[in-house]
Amino acid sequence: MIGRVRQTLQATFAWVLPLDEQCAKSYLNEAQFALFKTMRRSERQHHLRVLEKLLKKGQNHPALMTAALLHDVGKTRARFTIIERILAVLVKKFLPRQFEMWANGEANGWRQPFVMSAKHPEWGAEMVATAGGDAMAVELIRQHQIRLDHPPMNEFENLLVALQASDDVS
Repeated sequence: MIGRVRQTLQATFAWVLPLDEQCAKSYLNEAQFALFKTMRRSERQHHLRVLEKLLKKGQNHPALMTAALLHDVGKTRARFTIIERILAVLVKKFLPRQFEMWANGEANGWRQPFVMSAKHPEWGAEMVATAGGDAMAVELIRQHQIRLDHPPMNEFENLLVALQASDDVS
């Protein structure tokens, strides 16, 4: 929860924080970089922090770098305010059954934040696939919110856990 509070503060003050988009450009193809640019400044900063944390841990797998920079791009499908994001996170944490019920359907009306939160990994995976993302990057994005119930057993699962760990603290 502390991480979510930090993320909210970072998003609130995004306009004063630096943004080095050239770093992202070096890991993404032209179509993927265009997707990256569709995200809000605060979201781009978040993705760059995820990338930076992975690089500091010695990670350099191309699919992981793409996923780090685009894992939340599916949230661009509809307007999703900071207050709505907070609401979705709180309901998901404290009322998971209610979240699951409200997350089904179309992303409009009062259910929008719940649907966006639940479905943005799938939407983002589709968008990145269309933009030329390789299969592993697309799958990392699709599964970035799914937690393993066992220790990682292959390269994909190791990359997924690394992405999630960096996302959680960024």
